[in-house]
Amino acid sequence: MDIVQTWLSEIVHELSVNLQGSGQGLLSFRHVLSVFMDDFIFYYPVFMAYLWMMGAIIFYLRFERSRAYQMGTVPSLVQYPPVSILIPCYNEAENIRETLAALLRQNYPNFEIIAINDGSKDNTLEVLQELATQHPQLRVVNLDTNQGKAMGLKTAALLANSEYLICIDGDALLASDAIVWMLRHFLANPTVGAVTGNPRIRNRSTLLGRIQVGEFSAIIGMIKRAQRSYGRVFTVSGVIAAFRKSALHDVGYWSNDMVTEDIDISWKLQLAGWSIYFEPNALCWVLMPETLTGLWRQRVRWAQGGTEVLLRYFKALFRWSSRSMWILYGECLVSTVWAYLILGYLVNRMLDVVLGEQSQSLQYLSPSWTSMILSVTCLIQFALSLAIDSRYEYKKGGAAKYYYWMVWYPIAYWFINVGTTIAGSIKALRKKRGQRAVWVTLDRGVRKK
Repeated sequence: MDIVQTWLSEIVHELSVNLQGSGQGLLSFRHVLSVFMDDFIFYYPVFMAYLWMMGAIIFYLRFERSRAYQMGTVPSLVQYPPVSILIPCYNEAENIRETLAALLRQNYPNFEIIAINDGSKDNTLEVLQELATQHPQLRVVNLDTNQGKAMGLKTAALLANSEYLICIDGDALLASDAIVWMLRHFLANPTVGAVTGNPRIRNRSTLLGRIQVGEFSAIIGMIKRAQRSYGRVFTVSGVIAAFRKSALHDVGYWSNDMVTEDIDISWKLQLAGWSIYFEPNALCWVLMPETLTGLWRQRVRWAQGGTEVLLRYFKALFRWSSRSMWILYGECLVSTVWAYLILGYLVNRMLDVVLGEQSQSLQYLSPSWTSMILSVTCLIQFALSLAIDSRYEYKKGGAAKYYYWMVWYPIAYWFINVGTTIAGSIKALRKKRGQRAVWVTLDRGVRKK
């Protein structure tokens, strides 16, 4: 309460000063904008950080604290229905052998693998055909031209013999017990339409790679836990997710014109009344960008996909049955507005410099009590998330060693996230409705040989 009172007092004081200094009794638009912009820019990420931490703690206490989770005991299922594993591939010749080898080690009695070659320009098709002759569980589907990941997944889903579908990327290594962990949710609850897994970073040889290890634990993993605790999940993981085929059929499968098919299908399912669960024991090791260019392109794509969802499902939210998605939609919208306010903040400060005016707003970038709160909040968030998430690393406490590298994350977040959000939202607004979203070449990072 003291912090809130101090904040309100500062606003009232600055407004009073502005009123007294105006001959006409009118506030300068720039001064009013500056007051609210500066405080919102600071308090919004702090508020969201504590909201995520509370949700993650609730999730941990409800599920991950159990003895089964602590001991890593694989659950026993009442039945083991057939499962289809779908692997959409575009230029995956270098990775697909390793991916398939991990799938063949699954501790599950009844599964098939469907690999979709989506117009690859390398020899992915030849590699897949060779592997199909060696492994009877593997079926290969070839699309002559690049149709996009959504079309590849839909094609494979329609050809699958199973009600339960596991979707992974062509460079991902699925943990041997992941199917069991995800399938248990479908068998226990008929309203579950999808289960998102827990992606882990494979490549960690650069600063960006190490930061992303901490990011997937401290930010992405924590947000998934919090959203599930509060009832709705913004998106399944595109690299590892399981689906109930009848639920996909109910919503018309993936959309071919959405740049992030994982975000889109998550909203389609939940708006139709299906639930999405998060299963942290469904591990999947993935390759991530380790260059600034690759990271920029990936995050712009994520931001574009989020904005496309905001635009596509705006009207659907007016239905009373969609009320459970209102908070999620609002948070995404506010996050986008926050990025633009950061840009406005920087422009405003530049005008102060040009006009020779002094600004107290720079206190947020100086060692003041406000910046100290933000720094301490970040450290608490990172420590809490890594404490929860370390059990899912290669060895116990494996993620904790990346805590040091996370001191760089706030800087990366403020600059990269703001820039990619603005760039991605502009691309979404300029994109023509119905335009096919196709594969692009991805940065897979630096891998040790």
